[in-house]
Amino acid sequence: MYRSREHRILAGVCGGLADKWGLPPTLARILWLILSLFPGPMWVVYVVLWVLMPEAPKGYRTS
Repeated sequence: MYRSREHRILAGVCGGLADKWGLPPTLARILWLILSLFPGPMWVVYVVLWVLMPEAPKGYRTS
């Protein structure tokens, strides 16, 4: 799993998750935003994923 180079707004985490799950990046961002409105550590999870997920290598293509 990689952070997206193509579908990034902030760090590419939602784009990378969308690529992994076969979702449109916009849908992944909307779902993340909705989940972030509920109580819980979603923003902390985002930052942790930002740090732990490597950026996609140059030339990496999603299916």
